Amino acid sequence: MLARRRRLYFAMMGTCIGLFVLAWGVVRLWSVPVAVGMCVVAMVIPPLAAMVANRRGPDDRWWDDPSGDPKSDEWWDELDGKKRRQ
Repeated sequence: MLARRRRLYFAMMGTCIGLFVLAWGVVRLWSVPVAVGMCVVAMVIPPLAAMVANRRGPDDRWWDDPSGDPKSDEWWDELDGKKRRQ
């Protein structure tokens, strides 16, 4: 899951950079309003990419917070290879 989110994040950010470069390097020679529109679209991509990259997956256990259930915490610690502090 993490690798898929990372690839999607970098693809979105690459698209963002590509839109900026194309808008002001190529498209502005033919149409400034279209170049500005491309930049507006590129401006929206980074917050969306951050949301995609930080989205919690169904199998993710973030921050290793104890759940409050001792059996569940013991099971997760065993699964993660951690020893519990007594």
